[in-house]
Amino acid sequence: MHPLPLHLGPGSDLRASLEQLGTQAGASGFVLGVVGDLSQAAFQCPGQAEPTVLQGHLEIITLQGTVAPQGVHLHLSLSDGECQVWGGHLEHGSLVLRGADLLVGFLPTDAPQEPVTAAATPAQPRVEIAVGSGCPFSARALRMLRTLGIPHTVQLADDEGVRQEVAQRSGGRSMPQVFIDGQPIGGYDALADLHGRGALDHLR
Repeated sequence: MHPLPLHLGPGSDLRASLEQLGTQAGASGFVLGVVGDLSQAAFQCPGQAEPTVLQGHLEIITLQGTVAPQGVHLHLSLSDGECQVWGGHLEHGSLVLRGADLLVGFLPTDAPQEPVTAAATPAQPRVEIAVGSGCPFSARALRMLRTLGIPHTVQLADDEGVRQEVAQRSGGRSMPQVFIDGQPIGGYDALADLHGRGALDHLR
């Protein structure tokens, strides 16, 4: 395993930064440790329809899960000023307050792989999704893709330049914007419509 340290400065999006790291590394790995704090935390609690969002001085207690080019699956726990502990599935919009230092361990890229068959998942996900921090429809679309087990890449489009690039590709400025095989299909409503018609099943 190759350990890789990652320092995040104030304002960094915790989840988006780890997604970018997985893409750059081109390998799969695990979060081994973390120390830091957040000014805002967004996480999905079990059984809740929408992510929980907390603001204030929030101390990270644990962050664990997987990091890969196809995306991340991370669980966060944190403490607020009253020493109350919160936690759930890490969502976009969890912003670093003063700093965060992480250690991510990546598996060797030359490690033995399972034989590839016709039914294997493609190396590059066919679904791309551009999302906005704190956008409820972005969170719903991401949750749908995860629930269905559809591999996908995520692009955080909070920056105006990135949002303009996404708008040029998709023809729309609202979030999220979903692309399948590079073709824009629209936002959450369009994705939900495809799911209702069973048109997403072949992407699993």
